[in-house]
Parts: sequence; structure tokens; C-alpha cells
Amino acid sequence: MKFIVSSSYLLKQLQVLGNVINSSNTLPILDNFLFELDHKTLTVSASDLETTMSATLDIDSTSKGSVAVPAKLLLEILKTFPEQPLTFTVQENSTIEISSNSGKYALAYAPGEEFPKAVNLDEPSVTLVPADVLATAISKTIFAAGNDDLRPVMSGVFFQFSPQGLIFVATDAHKLVKYARTDVTASQVADFIMPKKPLTILKNILGSSDAEIKIEYNDSNATFSFDNYVLMCRLIDGKYPNYEAVIPKENPNKLMIDRTQFLNSVRRVAIFSNKTTHQIRLKIAGAELNISAEDIDYSNKAEERLTCDYQGDDMQIGYNSRFLTEMLTNLQSDMIMLEMSLPNRAGILTPVDGLEEGETVTMLVMPVMLNN
Repeated sequence: MKFIVSSSYLLKQLQVLGNVINSSNTLPILDNFLFELDHKTLTVSASDLETTMSATLDIDSTSKGSVAVPAKLLLEILKTFPEQPLTFTVQENSTIEISSNSGKYALAYAPGEEFPKAVNLDEPSVTLVPADVLATAISKTIFAAGNDDLRPVMSGVFFQFSPQGLIFVATDAHKLVKYARTDVTASQVADFIMPKKPLTILKNILGSSDAEIKIEYNDSNATFSFDNYVLMCRLIDGKYPNYEAVIPKENPNKLMIDRTQFLNSVRRVAIFSNKTTHQIRLKIAGAELNISAEDIDYSNKAEERLTCDYQGDDMQIGYNSRFLTEMLTNLQSDMIMLEMSLPNRAGILTPVDGLEEGETVTMLVMPVMLNN
């Protein structure tokens, strides 16, 4: 088995696949890349058993075969090469030899048969989504997903497909984000919960792609195919909580304010808040918003006044500044709207401008009890 490939082309593909590999694996074979050669096509795969990703490369070769090559060692050596063709040759003595312009390097390999096989989906449902739509949906929601191992369903992003549009939801019970598109639709109704890790990998590589992504899914697995990549992952088992029930429908108090100005104020005031609760107080009266925080243990306090556009009753409401900052940072609009009903009911944060046709973002943040 022998093939020739460009060093930078191979490195670029392997760096993407390298994100799949865990730093510590229970199975030693998972520390390897699987190279499967079929004449002019080389398929490289990486897996952590939950997520498997493969890339197809066009190379120069006349042979067939499969070997598992140590990932860390291969990435380290490839990073040091300037752009040049490399010749990979599998030797008799269980080593694979790389020949460059300046030398030869031998790595031990494992037989390709030992590498875990990817699952084939039986009669999956298929939906096509443009890369930029999926990348935006992931980056708008993934930050709100939880990290609680006891509630695995909340540690992923909920995909809801229907002929009316696509909805992506993430929540950790303190904050919730719902991102919806009506300009992209699916042929039938389906929903599944995607884990964070494959979504993070997708988010990082989709930004530069303008392809259509083919999403295939059944009850237990999903596959994302685009360009020369295929990412396959196991879905999170369980029923997603009824998120529509927690979004308050009647919100008479509406606050409209410049996002950057509000975000900077919250950031400054939050420095003086209690280090465990991160509580800040919003006091709204007329066209004035008063943001304050106090850390009684250390006698630290801060307050700022901003002008805003407000319709509703005067009110005071407390929020965790960390959640508020995360949400305001994630939004890209110039103006935002904060809709509230009562100081103990969730507030709804939405962008006023900067959205594409058919795109809606709804962010929900739970209040904290104010100790007057």
C-alpha cells in the first residue's frame, strides 16, 4: 500500500478530524486515524465511538488497503513540513514510512480492521440545510445548552424539523434560546437531540463552507454530509422538555435599548455583584433604566443609568449577569427588546433588527429573587 499526497492538504483535513479524538481514550485504537485507500481515493476517519468523522481526499496511488496511524504523532510531524508532496509506504515490519524531500520517517501502525466500524443508517429521513443557516443556528443556541450529566437531554441542542420550518432549541433551565427559520423546510415532521461535541466541530468548519448540508437521521443516529466530509454521531436519548410551555405569552412591559450600550453597562456593574449569585438589579421607570449591583460582604456597589424606550408599568427585576452577558454577546443586532410581565416571570430577549427574512431568535432568561 503506497500513496502520494500534498503535506498541507493532508494536514488541513487531519486537523479537522483531530477534533473528534478524545485526549484520553478507553480503547487505544481510537488514538489513531484510520486511512482507507482505494486507488485514487483516500478516506481518513477519526472516532470516539459516539462521533465518527471522515474526509475523502484525492491522491495519487494505484493500491488498496487500510491502516490505523497514530494521530498525535502524525499531526506533529505534518505541522513541521513546508508544502511538499509526501509519499506514504506501508512496510512489511508493521511500520508506515513517510518520505519527504529531506528525509524518511517511520511510524508504527495498527491493522485497519481493528478500528470500530461506522454505523449505517437504515432508511433515514433526509433534510437539506444551507451551511450558513446551520452554522448560525448552532452558534446562536449551543451556548445555552446545559452541562448537567444528570439531565443529558438538556446538554444538547434540540432540532425540530417540519414542513413549516426548522427550529433549534437549547436550554439549561436558567436560560433558553429558540432559533427558528421559515425559509428552510423539511419534507416531514421530525425531532432529535444533538450532542454538543459534534455541533462544535460542525460550527468550526461550516463557517467557511457554502455547501448544502445533507442531514440524515433516524431514532438513534444522525449524519451530516457536505463537501468532502461526513460526520456521524449518536443522538441523545430521551424526550426534550416542552419548551413552549415556559415561554410567557403575555408580556405587557416592553423595554427597547441599544444592545452594545446595555451590554457594556451590565458588564461594568456585574464586576461589583455578589460572586456567587452574580445578581444585578434592573429598575425601570419611565424612560430611565437603572442597573445596579451590590456585594454586601465586601461593601462593593455600583449603579448606572441609561435612557431607554419603555412601555409598561414601573418595575424592578433581578437577573444573573452572567446569563444576560452571554445572551447580549451572542446577539448581533443594534437594538434589542426585553419583554417582561412580572418580577418572578422569565424575561424574553429578542433582536429588533439585523435578522434575515424568515429568521427569528427568542432568548429567555429566568429572573433571580431580589432581596430588598
